[in-house]
Amino acid sequence: MKKILLVVLPAILLSCSAQNGKVENADPMEYANTITAEELKEHLYIFASDEFEGRETGEPGQKKAAEYLKNEYKSLNLPSPLGGDDYYQEVPVSYFKRGNVKPTENVVAFLEGSEKPEEILVISSHYDHVGVDEAGNIYNGADDDGSGTVGVLEIAEAFVKAKKDGYTPKRSILFLNVTGEEKGLVGSKFYTDEPIFPLANTVVNLNIDMIGRKDPAHEANDNYVYLIGSDKLSTDLHNLSESVNEKYINMDLDYKYNDENDPNRFYYRSDHYNFAKNNIPIIFYFNGTHADYHKPTDTPDKIEYELLAKRARLVFLTAWEIANRDARLVVDKADNNATAGK
Repeated sequence: MKKILLVVLPAILLSCSAQNGKVENADPMEYANTITAEELKEHLYIFASDEFEGRETGEPGQKKAAEYLKNEYKSLNLPSPLGGDDYYQEVPVSYFKRGNVKPTENVVAFLEGSEKPEEILVISSHYDHVGVDEAGNIYNGADDDGSGTVGVLEIAEAFVKAKKDGYTPKRSILFLNVTGEEKGLVGSKFYTDEPIFPLANTVVNLNIDMIGRKDPAHEANDNYVYLIGSDKLSTDLHNLSESVNEKYINMDLDYKYNDENDPNRFYYRSDHYNFAKNNIPIIFYFNGTHADYHKPTDTPDKIEYELLAKRARLVFLTAWEIANRDARLVVDKADNNATAGK
């Protein structure tokens, strides 16, 4: 009996020590490294398969995708902020101005913060795509935005693993997979119009839309990501983003599309924009467009999974720093273009 106690007691003490540990003592890279190419690939080969029928908003394939996300969050023991088993924020069909769209929903999961639970980080992706064409071709949307969506799942898992080790982030995190992006940023517009948590309490939106491929400008570069919007509203956010990348990941951060004169206007074309319109600092993570953009050839075999994992780790580490810093990000700029579009 004494031998058993001698073995068990240190394990109990170690467990208690971890549970009482401060998040400042954690090594975030340990949890970032749980985001792996293998797990991302496993998720995406399911999520961007023909079974999901191109995830057209309101259609059966999109419903299957929503159920997949819900089940993954439940398997992580991440609760819904809506309570109970309801992980769906229903988006009224009246929000859609283009065509006859069937009922649809955002998918949400929540990790409550330990010290500043009322302050919310939103990590988002859109999980819809464009469905099936008249000839029966399925648009799998592996990069757009299957890559961002499975990235959010892996980021959520990394935060859950940290929590299990006693390192719950100080601020709360909402994992938000929105519907209807391809119909005009509809799911994110509804969320910001009818937020689950007050927008005044929302610290940042880190939005991930296409992070699994390379564009023609970076054919020989396995170490880049486009960042859009980091400096539009908050000098704090931009500096933090740069610092986190330099400390942990050292990717080439390409700001080409952050230029106000960019003719592509990508800043206005994904779900972060609805948060920016409400003076919430944002970063949009993006790999640029490629020959398979919005084509049936955007399939999971084209994804560069190690690069996808590296980009997702960067988002996780940026979120970690924002969630655990003492002071909330300061909004010190006015984005007149975003405010005007509100």
